[in-house]
Amino acid sequence: MMDFSQFSGFLAFLTILTMGFWLMIFLLTFVIPYWIIGYLREEWKYRKEERPVIK
Repeated sequence: MMDFSQFSGFLAFLTILTMGFWLMIFLLTFVIPYWIIGYLREEWKYRKEERPVIK
């Protein structure tokens, strides 16, 4: 049987593990694609501005 200090340590471990898991899911599904899409849009915009205008 676990005493209270072991049980609270186990709960702290599960809490940290769960928060890390959901943070990883959030980063992989939202933040990283957002950065990549933003970078590609900026590069496309700058390359479009650098082209000479043909008249």
